[in-house]
Amino acid sequence: MKGRWAKYMVTGALIALLAGCSSKPTDRGQQYKDGKLQQPLGLVNQPNAKGRPVNGKDFADQLLEIQAASPAMFSRQLSTYSALKSWLMAGGDTRQLRQYGVDAYQMEGTDNYGNVQFTGYYTPVIHARYTRQGEFQYPLYRMPPRGKRRLPSRAEIYSGGLDERYVIGYSNSLMDNFIMDVQGSGYVDYGNGRPLTFFGYGGKNGHAYRSIGKVLIDRGEVKREDMSMQAIRQWGENHSPAEVRELLEQNPSFVFFKPEEFAPVRGASAVPLIAKASVAADRSLIPPGTVLLAEVPLLNDKGKFNGKYEMRVMVALDVGGAIKGQHFDIYQGIGEQAGHMAGWYNHYGRVWVLKAAPGAGVSPFSMAQNGNAGAALVSR
Repeated sequence: MKGRWAKYMVTGALIALLAGCSSKPTDRGQQYKDGKLQQPLGLVNQPNAKGRPVNGKDFADQLLEIQAASPAMFSRQLSTYSALKSWLMAGGDTRQLRQYGVDAYQMEGTDNYGNVQFTGYYTPVIHARYTRQGEFQYPLYRMPPRGKRRLPSRAEIYSGGLDERYVIGYSNSLMDNFIMDVQGSGYVDYGNGRPLTFFGYGGKNGHAYRSIGKVLIDRGEVKREDMSMQAIRQWGENHSPAEVRELLEQNPSFVFFKPEEFAPVRGASAVPLIAKASVAADRSLIPPGTVLLAEVPLLNDKGKFNGKYEMRVMVALDVGGAIKGQHFDIYQGIGEQAGHMAGWYNHYGRVWVLKAAPGAGVSPFSMAQNGNAGAALVSR
């Protein structure tokens, strides 16, 4: 009898274990290969991942941009960058990082099982005119002086709360303006045959960021599993301008722009960004210039995880108001196709922070942990 009960207990425990495993979601690329992780960044002997990065050339180009635009950052990270260039030139086998003097710190992920969140952002191109005319009715603003009073909220700005002298153009889509706001920058085509004008980040109104995607989910208008930038755009196309405005006003945060002629896309670190070789990160955890080895889930043409991953080496060069902790925003590039991919990404993969080894067990993030990291600038 005792043996039979023991058998039942073992069987029951096994069923419970399997049920627990099966309850962990995998539809967005989640993995559970490394067990439960005990710290935000843990030194490992080598990444538990096979393969080689697919973007060695793009990573090298990104390092050249850092060297030209931010010599101080490049100098601080020189030992790491040099070691990784040698490693990539030798084939970039993840099992050989230690042979090139590189330590790998695995991130614990949003669930403590190594599943780091990936979203995407891009640089949109929108159409505008210098004056209000025809369909071009929606103002774009440069940063007004703050003074002693708080700047108006998004709803107040939409209602004319800012003087027209701060207007730098009129677009033909309030939703396009909002998306450029969320992305933090964009290119504007004034329709005069001249090269596109880069609208760089010029500042914020100081109000808290609220996700309109979450608003739509909470209202039951879009299912959580279907939420994406495309879903938000589609919702906008199916609703009146007044309804679109009411939704956008739920996010009181507002971004101002700074027009620049012939300017490349730069992140918060003032370094030109290379698509899929740079990310926005939380500076309180990941200092600017930090290199990441990421196992990125691949998506099909409908934005669904296809069961495969690719390895990428990327540099943290940007920030985002919605990018906190174990979460990275991957820069996808410029234009419609980049926006299509950026809009789909809300998936998970594993990430290792790479750092030239100064000594076993020494954390490369003492500066960030001591509170010297910068604050987030751009809301996404």
